[in-house]
Formats: sequence, structure tokens, C-alpha cells
Amino acid sequence: MGSNAVEDLIEASSGVHYSGFHMEQPRTPEIEQPTTSIDDSFHKQPFIIGVAGGAASGKTTVCDLIMEQLRDQRVVLVNQDSFYHTLTLEELTKVHEYNFDHPDAFDTEQLLRVVEKLKHGQAVDIPKYDFKSYKNDVFPLRRVNPSDVIILEGILIFHDPRVRDLMNMKIFVDTDADVRLARRIRRDTAEKGRDIATVLDQYSKFVKPAFDDFILPTKKYADIIIPRGGDNHVAIDLIVQHLRTKLGQHDLCKIYPNLYVIQSTFQIRGMHTLIRDAQTTKHDFVFYADRLIRLVVEHGLGHLPFTEKQVITPTGSVYSGVDFCKRLCGVSVIRSGESMENALRACCKGIKIGKILIHREGDNGQQLIYEKLPLDIAERHVLLLDPILGTGNSAVQAISLLLKKGVPESNILFLNLISAPQGVHVVCKRFPRIKIVTSEIEIGLNDDFRVIPGMGEFGDRYFGTDDD
Repeated sequence: MGSNAVEDLIEASSGVHYSGFHMEQPRTPEIEQPTTSIDDSFHKQPFIIGVAGGAASGKTTVCDLIMEQLRDQRVVLVNQDSFYHTLTLEELTKVHEYNFDHPDAFDTEQLLRVVEKLKHGQAVDIPKYDFKSYKNDVFPLRRVNPSDVIILEGILIFHDPRVRDLMNMKIFVDTDADVRLARRIRRDTAEKGRDIATVLDQYSKFVKPAFDDFILPTKKYADIIIPRGGDNHVAIDLIVQHLRTKLGQHDLCKIYPNLYVIQSTFQIRGMHTLIRDAQTTKHDFVFYADRLIRLVVEHGLGHLPFTEKQVITPTGSVYSGVDFCKRLCGVSVIRSGESMENALRACCKGIKIGKILIHREGDNGQQLIYEKLPLDIAERHVLLLDPILGTGNSAVQAISLLLKKGVPESNILFLNLISAPQGVHVVCKRFPRIKIVTSEIEIGLNDDFRVIPGMGEFGDRYFGTDDD
């Protein structure tokens, strides 16, 4: 597989555009403030997806397909159309002059109250808007219970920054204007009892100008842009596949606030695809593994303590920044962990790196064979390096040794490429004050305690000592 395989992989994604997945609410690292207990309300935080786009672009179809494929998750749909204002008597007399595609047509405050309640595990009653009488009290309220996943759908669901900030993932459905108009004519005549002339008049007066002024500008906030809406099954399959992975990571991150999964993009997904492929050459495996390792190391360094520092720029101005943590060292778990040393040295000039060798076979990674660590390691922040967290037994052995050497638990940062949920549970429960930084959470372990889907024997593939 050639070095341009990532680009080929992304170009083959059948028209799905991306600007990076945003699967988690940003968390500001807290320095030296370990969490040892979990607030019950933290477990109830749902995963919120926003789906925006022009009227009749296929948003509902996209939502339906996502919900259908996530049927093993508790998923609810909250439609922005439910939050239209009831028209006043004066507005009803001039209903054909009322702009239903303007942000002021929606009761955004009520939408925010509903989503906030769902976020905090409370059931809500949502109105169903009647587009014939233009009232929201004609039909019985719809009871919506708290769920694992909430999909917010609507033409202007990205318009209000307060609503956007609630979302973990934002999708914009992009469909040709002629297709949207044809769909709107069919829908409004059949479902809302309007004649074609009224629909076309409303489209030219309000729908198209509102799309250009209010809806299209929110496209820039999308993490993913889907051309052709619900017809783009390849794009939806990619999203659902990625979403399943991230939902598993999201659940673990909710349970363990000391677990950090780096923000995923299709570029990162493409590199993972390459290093997991059994047919990838050693050269390409090392190249893309190094890129991923560098990302993990950079992300991990962001969780170290810092001090404020002001400097004078070449223009004579004062820049208020931060100074890096000085007392660092790396510790690699031989031999796979040694593959991460170059990235650490590239980021931290002159850093000391210790070694730990743990026997991984026969006794399931329990036996410590060799260790060589800096004499002053107890006074340093330690970056523990091992690309794969499987059962967690080797990690427990390595961390236990560091603690025995006097390293405070909160000074240990464990960096790896992939983590099995079993290993995360073992390490985080045993050592709640350390931080784990990884690039992806795996499905689990097989009967031989190997990570799946995994990437094989990482050390053999990286250093070229596999059987092939």
C-alpha cells in the first residue's frame, strides 16, 4: 500500500465532506485535581447530534436512517418544527406574509429548556405544531424520555450558538435547490393543504431568501456535510460506523473523567485503517503509526501542568502565554513502547527516558523482568509509553513500579494508540488519579486476550520482526 493511501481512502468516501468530528464537549484539563468519585448526573449526559440543512433537503431521512442503524441505542428525535410560535390573531390574518424560515419564528428558549432537561435525565413533554391552524396546542403533547442519543433536527438548529454548544456532533445536509423545491411542493400540497401557487409564492418571498441569509451561513459550523441527503448511503454508513465507535468512547469518558480520547477526524480514521490493515507494508505501517503517535504525545503534553509566562515579541508587544512543565521523563514499556520514544523526543528536547520490561506471556503480563529509571523520577511527571492497552495487567505492573519509586499517582500520564475497554476499566479503577490518553477505544478482547479489531503484534510490525 502506497504512502498516498490515506488520500485515496478519503477521496473514495462517496462525496462526504468533513471538517473533523467533534464528539465530546471540550474539557479543560485540571491541574493536580484528581477525581476519585463519579457524580451520578455525569452518567446521564446524552450524546447530542445536530442535523441542519434547507427545507426538504432530506434531513428527516438522514435522521431516520441514523436512528434505524443505531436501534441498539436509546435514541430520540427532537424536531425544531415543534417549537414554532403559535401565531397571534393578527398574524393569522396575514399568514401568507409570515416568514416561517426566519429565526424569530421559533421559540428557541423553549427548545433550550427541553434539551437541558433531557441532558439532566428528566422526561419532557414536547408540543406538536399544527401547520393548518398554526398552533402548538391542537395535538396532545409528546412525552420524550431521557436517552443515550438525542438528535436535534431543523433548518436553523445551528443558528443559535447556545443550541450549537449543546451538540457533540453537527451534520449539514446539502441538497440541490431544485430538488428541495420539488420536494417542498409535494410535501406542502399533500401534508399542509396548500396549493402550488401559494407554495411557490412563499418560496420566492421567504424560503429562498431565508436560506441564503440564515441557513446556508450555518453550514460553516458543521462537522460533516452530506451531499444528496438521504440518498448518500455511503456517507451515512460512514457516520454511523464512526458514531458507534465514538459512542463507546463517549460512554467510557463519562465513567472515567481521567480518560481522554483524542478528537477523531477522517484523516485519523484513515491512518487507523492503514495501520490495522494486515497487507500494509512495514514502511507505511511505521510512517502512519509515527504520525498517530505524535498526535497522542502532543495531546498528552497538553494535560501537563503549566505556569503563566509573559514575553516581549519582536514588535515590542507583551504576549501572555504559558511556560512548559520542566520536570518530565518518559518511561517506555519494552519493546512496543520504544516505538513512541522518537515522537516524545521530538516534542520534548533532551527528555530522559526510562525502560520497563514486563513478561507478557504465561502469566498474563504480571512478571517484571527489568527496569532502568531516572534516579530522581519521584520528582518528575512521567509519561508512560505503551501503544496498546489490552487487559491492563502490564500497565498495572508498570504503574505499580512507578508508585513504588515514589512517583505521585497524579503525576503519571499513560499514552497509547488503542485501548480495550477491559484495560481501561482495570487501570482507571485501580489508579483513578492517573490520566490515560489514547486515539481510539477498541471493541474488546478475544478469547486469547488479544485486542480486537486491533492491529496485530505492534512491536513486530513496527520493528520488522514479524514472521513474514
